[in-house]
Amino acid sequence: MTYEAAKKLLEKNGQADVLRFWNKLGKASRAALLKQIATIDFKELARCKAMLPTFAPAAAAAAKGPAPKAPKVAELTGAKLAEAIAAGEKEFKAGRVGVLLVAGGQGSRLGFEGPKGAYPIGPVSDLPLFYFHARKVLAKTLKYGKPVPFYVMTSEANNAATVACFKEHDWFGLDPKNVFFFTQGMWPGMTDDGRIILDRPDHVFMSPDGHGGLLAALKASGALADMKKRGIRDVFFFQVDNPLVDIADEAFIGHHALQASDYTLKLCAKRDPFEKVGMPMLFGKTCKMVEYTEMTEEQCLRKDKDGRLYFLFGSPAIHVFDRAFLEREAAKAMPLHLAHKKIARVDDKGSVVKPTEPNGWKFEKFIFDILSDAKRTAFLAFDSADEFAPVKNAEGNDSPATCKAALQAKWRRQLAARGVTIQGDATIEVDPAGML
Repeated sequence: MTYEAAKKLLEKNGQADVLRFWNKLGKASRAALLKQIATIDFKELARCKAMLPTFAPAAAAAAKGPAPKAPKVAELTGAKLAEAIAAGEKEFKAGRVGVLLVAGGQGSRLGFEGPKGAYPIGPVSDLPLFYFHARKVLAKTLKYGKPVPFYVMTSEANNAATVACFKEHDWFGLDPKNVFFFTQGMWPGMTDDGRIILDRPDHVFMSPDGHGGLLAALKASGALADMKKRGIRDVFFFQVDNPLVDIADEAFIGHHALQASDYTLKLCAKRDPFEKVGMPMLFGKTCKMVEYTEMTEEQCLRKDKDGRLYFLFGSPAIHVFDRAFLEREAAKAMPLHLAHKKIARVDDKGSVVKPTEPNGWKFEKFIFDILSDAKRTAFLAFDSADEFAPVKNAEGNDSPATCKAALQAKWRRQLAARGVTIQGDATIEVDPAGML
């Protein structure tokens, strides 16, 4: 993009001051700024700007429309479980299963420089989160003799380092031809009056467009086309910070297939009534994800006839999508969510000012917003002790320490089921590719 083209585009969209420091910039800084401007989707930016005058925080879900109900959540046992497993095995043998990992975050909250997926979590080996995910994908490939393609969504900030991590570890045993990296979109931050924020004289402040941005990224990168070419029908989705997850387990894939579902979610029982998790709810015939901030106290505490929480099951972001459903949704404009944040920005003299109060807006898309578009949905309960131990905090709950403890406990259960008992409190580690 040339300076003249950028100037014309910015003026057309009321953002001319993005170039206000142009005459003070060197050759490299000018080139970098023009490259950034070329990536901005001004049609989407106009949609973001239009929201600013009317934005208001979400009201309690119960205050709008029909009273929500809890959806039916399957808890598979016995013959039903066996049927789901058999259906899942059929999908794998037909080569219709792909795995989609959201891994755009950095490890800064853990005190780690680099992609969160490169964070060392192996209790013995210090191998990274990526290792445990990739080896589970490899296990499925080895078990069924069919490639299970691995789609990894990164961000501009960590894509190069993520690819380097895979290469450094020899792709964790995977065939590189079956690993597809693509980056999520980035959106400029905006002031209250809708101006693009510069955080340096030569740089627009950009933030990731959220996990819902994966739809546009899948389409733009060619990943969706790759899935279709390969004959993928079932797309397993999960997030990078949870090494305990059973990636594309047969019962989950099979339940999704048997229900002919567009969007299937694994749900786990809340640890307490006010746990901070999203919950799927039925509003008439439409299913929507309701954030914990949108629930009333009565909804959080409500009990069913058996004394259990009525709204018991929350979502840890473990899903299966129908690939054709993702294609349809990728052609639509997703809802936008706004967050008022403290964003460093330059003043009129070009000096960087770090605010003490929120001064700008970030825009995100949430993947669960497409739940309401699904013609058929399904929900499967699971035990969080078996599949959910995220690494989010440096210490305390959901930390490396609690995650490693959960991994240890799961491996001991798995080995015991195979007749192997570990004596004492020895630290162990199991290669997921060895647990076929």
